[in-house]
Amino acid sequence: MKKGILFIGMFVFLLMIVGCEEGDASPVQNENDATQTDAQDLTEDNEPVVVTFWHAMGGALEEALEELVNHFNAAQDEIYVNAEYQGTYDEALTKFHSIAGTDNAPTMMQVFEIGTKSMINSGAIEPIQTFIDQDNYDMSKLEENIVNYYKIDDQFYSMPFNSSTPVMYYNKEAFVNAGLDPDTAPTTFEEVEKASKAIVDANPDMKGFSLLAYGWLYEQLLANQGALLMNNDNGRTATPTEVGFTEEQGKSVFQWVERMIEDQTFANYGTSGDNMISGFLSGDVAMFMASSANVKNVIDNAPFEVGVGFIPYPENIERAGVVIGGASLWMMSGVDEHEQQAAWEFMKYLQTPEIQAQWHVGTGYFAINPEAYEEQVVLDAYQVLPQLKVTVDQLQSTTPSYATEGALMDMIPEARRITETALETVFHGGDVDQAYQDVVDQINAAIQQANRARGE
Repeated sequence: MKKGILFIGMFVFLLMIVGCEEGDASPVQNENDATQTDAQDLTEDNEPVVVTFWHAMGGALEEALEELVNHFNAAQDEIYVNAEYQGTYDEALTKFHSIAGTDNAPTMMQVFEIGTKSMINSGAIEPIQTFIDQDNYDMSKLEENIVNYYKIDDQFYSMPFNSSTPVMYYNKEAFVNAGLDPDTAPTTFEEVEKASKAIVDANPDMKGFSLLAYGWLYEQLLANQGALLMNNDNGRTATPTEVGFTEEQGKSVFQWVERMIEDQTFANYGTSGDNMISGFLSGDVAMFMASSANVKNVIDNAPFEVGVGFIPYPENIERAGVVIGGASLWMMSGVDEHEQQAAWEFMKYLQTPEIQAQWHVGTGYFAINPEAYEEQVVLDAYQVLPQLKVTVDQLQSTTPSYATEGALMDMIPEARRITETALETVFHGGDVDQAYQDVVDQINAAIQQANRARGE
């Protein structure tokens, strides 16, 4: 069954393409007909308007994105989207800043969520609010806990695109062998510790849990406690001046890992997500946290049944939920207005329920438009891949707040590197108190330096 799941999304997508080629009136074709009508005024001299689209999707994700782009291009002849891979998120953002405002800039670009303030501060983007207002486009129809991240000062600077959150993956076979309920994932830090002990007792060759030394996961574990990463409401009411979490909140993750290290139930894979997933698939560790976008890949390749649950939190607090990760699409300023309008048409196309349904099933990313979850391709996928729905349930049950909206600051990539160094220190037996203090001192210094650089 697992092997067949991998091909469901692509099979349905091919059927949709064939239907369009044969002239069938499919929902996707109808949507593209609307796009074609809207784009009639975009062309000059009967030549298509070319949209240069920079992105950071590699491997299988690039193939999935190219399918969407190719389908859009084939469905009409007024707009041609030229998708160009620019490396990782960090590499693409660095390249953009080197050419921003010049003739070498793209029409539109995909940027990871923590690059939001960096893009705004660049002065080289056109907020999509401009086009939302012109079109009376209804952003309220999109997923609330996704658009909340990208709504800043009551306007939108970019269009959400590929979005994910972390989830808990666990080996159901290992749970059964340890006398645990395979249909119930641990929900708290303490439950993870207890399950890990049972797993190691049942199989000394298997560790219970692994946490990647990844700043994004640390941020998520803070947010799930209702903690702010930075002050001033995570930078949403004023520019941050220091960290926003308390000592208890900030130390909780380090102390959690330290307890599992002492119990000899923790598996240390450092910063290598590939090694961690390989360790899970080979039976070296029974639980780990990773992006929800990995669900299909993990399940398709596991020789055992995989469970997916919400990420944990300390038992003495209430669960708050998760912060959206992934990326959004940005419009460049200074490019031809016909190109901008053409790029806007492509952005709207990507938000349609049919396309979002295909993207969700084919990649594991969330559907930005929740109407996509009612599409038959999604309902069919959930029958064979119910774990995919768990990722959506976690997102939609998140309580909107400044904590779960996520932090806005242009130095968050640096903050993540600081946190990752501290996590690795703890993973190797370093002092928790010192690791925590290093995080606070270094992030505060990075915030102050970033503010000075902007003259604030």
